[in-house]
Amino acid sequence: MKHLAIILAIITGVFIMAPKASKADAMKPDMENTLYLDLKDNCRVTIQMLPELAPNHVKRIKELVRKGFYTGSPFHRVIEGFMAQTGDPTGTGSGGSGQKIKAEFSNEPHRRGVVSMARPGDINGADSQFFIVLADSTYLDGQYTIWGKVTSGMECVDKIKKGNKFNNGAVTDPDKIIAITVAADVH
Repeated sequence: MKHLAIILAIITGVFIMAPKASKADAMKPDMENTLYLDLKDNCRVTIQMLPELAPNHVKRIKELVRKGFYTGSPFHRVIEGFMAQTGDPTGTGSGGSGQKIKAEFSNEPHRRGVVSMARPGDINGADSQFFIVLADSTYLDGQYTIWGKVTSGMECVDKIKKGNKFNNGAVTDPDKIIAITVAADVH
């Protein structure tokens, strides 16, 4: 009977197609490109990484996350109404992983919640430090590599201890990353 149905479908050109992916399936996050950033007070930030904008940066960030590089990193520079910067385990703002990443600029604007690479004066000098934009800062566009965006938990980012505005946002006794994981690795 099954063979007859197939033969009839071929002859008549009527095929039963598999159902299309639902909108809900399309809305599911890409767990391999999602980070969970855990902060104080059991506050979790979800970051959707953007490999279509910065594939080399996303790859490197995931490598560092999986090695535990960021755990305990302080938010050493936090400027109210601008950004919160982390990714230097020394907390001085001059440390990193020791591996520079060539810039991957895009047309994506630096809007609230965007995650972008910090870098020294060298345009290709980004390493491990990154910042989360607290307020639209489009004057940074085309100068820093955007590799992610906060999709939930921005209220947690807003609570990160702010730095001294007269000392370039340097933070005394800064808040730290409790944990950061790739969502696909969470069991």
